[in-house]
Amino acid sequence: MGIVLIWSLVVILTRWISHKRRGAISYDSENQTALYIRMLDVRVRSQVGFEPVPTGSHPYLYVDFRTLHSRPQSAGPVSARNVRRLLSFQRYLHSSRFLRGIPASNPLGYILDDDYTGQAKLMLEKVGNWNFDMFLFDRLTNGNSLVNLTFHLFNSYGLIELFQLDMVKLRRFLVMIQEDYRSQNPYHNAVHAADVTQAMYCYLQEPKLAETMTSCDLLLGLLAAATHDLDHPGVNQPFLIKTNHYLAALYKNSSVLENHHWKSAVGLLRESALLSHLPTEDRLNMEERLGSLILATDISRQNNYLSEFRTHLDKRDLCLTIGGHRHFILQIALKCADICNPCRPWKLSKQWSEKVTEEFFHQGDIERKHHFEVTPLCDRQSNSVANIQIGFMTYVVEPLFVEWSRFSDTRLSQTMMGHLSLNKQGWKEGRDKQEASASRASEEQRTSAAKDSNSKELPQGSKRS
Repeated sequence: MGIVLIWSLVVILTRWISHKRRGAISYDSENQTALYIRMLDVRVRSQVGFEPVPTGSHPYLYVDFRTLHSRPQSAGPVSARNVRRLLSFQRYLHSSRFLRGIPASNPLGYILDDDYTGQAKLMLEKVGNWNFDMFLFDRLTNGNSLVNLTFHLFNSYGLIELFQLDMVKLRRFLVMIQEDYRSQNPYHNAVHAADVTQAMYCYLQEPKLAETMTSCDLLLGLLAAATHDLDHPGVNQPFLIKTNHYLAALYKNSSVLENHHWKSAVGLLRESALLSHLPTEDRLNMEERLGSLILATDISRQNNYLSEFRTHLDKRDLCLTIGGHRHFILQIALKCADICNPCRPWKLSKQWSEKVTEEFFHQGDIERKHHFEVTPLCDRQSNSVANIQIGFMTYVVEPLFVEWSRFSDTRLSQTMMGHLSLNKQGWKEGRDKQEASASRASEEQRTSAAKDSNSKELPQGSKRS
């Protein structure tokens, strides 16, 4: 009887603790569900690539999207693959040799490690340059560009001291962010997040923002940039909606990906306890403002933000001493940072363009394979990188950056608009050459076919004569 009583008390106590934890983790039931999905689903959801299929659902709808752009990997312990990207050159070399049973004796590794670290530090000294090469920085940091860049910016702004952040927790939080980006995605991965964070830093350095943004604005701006595409599945919102994916159902087909990125970021903040020392009201307020920034990156709401921005500029009523106006400019700055690739130098812009198009075409291939209607933008059979980029620059990028240049008429704005014009012209010239080449090939093919036809008809004519 005593054992039964003790067991009953344990069950009651466990349920009470569980209830208290659930109550502390959310604002309402929807947010609670979203956070649990992030903290459980991302880590537990199928190592093999599939989830349980609810009755009546299409069998494809619950595929783990992390497998869509995966590349063949050599067999080996999962733990070794997971930690590889967090190692330096020498530690990775040592660990890989150890796993294969090879003695670790390569003094050159230490020299290369120091050399890479030194070059990465030199790059960080020029982190405010618009021609910052994030691809190179990612190689120099062995895939740790997001962690190293964001930690450096937090430190350079003095945010660690100002907000009394635990450096161990901060490092752990940044590592979790980086690892929750899907490296298999050609475009929406941690390198893109690092590139957006670097662009956001450039905008925060612009005079109008540098003179007015508070420390909290800076913290949220950098956090939003680093987490704005967290756990991106590599497919777009219409794909999730038309396949009845559970995220689309959870967020009622509204800003599905952006809501998921936001709740994923909040889940990591709470899991890492990075802001746990702050008053609850302040912490919740920061989480809400973080969400407002990330939700602004929803491209389907682009015209709404652009119209509001244009109206403010026409009326000249933006006052950055007002908190609401500063937050709005942060939203616009993050939107610019998110789609700034066409405004980078051609060498960088071209790489980003090819990567995002590769991801689009992957989605189109999946849609065709599973007999869905192929999204026009994602159809490699009827589209090209050049056409996609020209359309994107003309209808999405240029209208936004024209208004940003009105707001912040600086050397950086002029540089970005100059690159945008040159890159657009570069894609047009490339497209024209490709079309001309295709036209010549087609003409040659027709000429060749005509000659073959004539050569076959001549003997017949000679017989008739």
